[in-house]
Amino acid sequence: MQKIFFLFVIFLTCQLTYGQNKNEKNVDLIKAEREASNQAIARHDIDGISKFWVKDFVQIRGNSTYLTGKDTIISSWRKLFKDNPNVVYIRTASQITISTNDTLAWENGTWKAFNSYSNGGNYSAMWRKDNDSWKIVAELFVSLL
Repeated sequence: MQKIFFLFVIFLTCQLTYGQNKNEKNVDLIKAEREASNQAIARHDIDGISKFWVKDFVQIRGNSTYLTGKDTIISSWRKLFKDNPNVVYIRTASQITISTNDTLAWENGTWKAFNSYSNGGNYSAMWRKDNDSWKIVAELFVSLL
């Protein structure tokens, strides 16, 4: 009986460790994608920004306007960069939570704007795992600064 209990404890420990490592890997992937997205914004690289969005992506801007659909939002970014060639946004996650079934994630943090109508605020993002990569389903930005 002690051997069975001992094996159960080892099994449980391995499962918990695997789950933590899996979550850490997913959090690291999302952080890396967020950093790549920030760099793409700094370069005004719309393809680099939008590659992290699902087709039916939803974006609620800091001024409370919202857009739906990847193509519509790409057009909006093109106009933004044309009208304001010096604008830069940087999002910094303070928390990323992975769902228990490893298919969704929630990110929240702060954003800063440079050469924009706002200086920044808070944001949240919903991510969905798609073939071992993470894509943004929706983003909500609130201008607070």
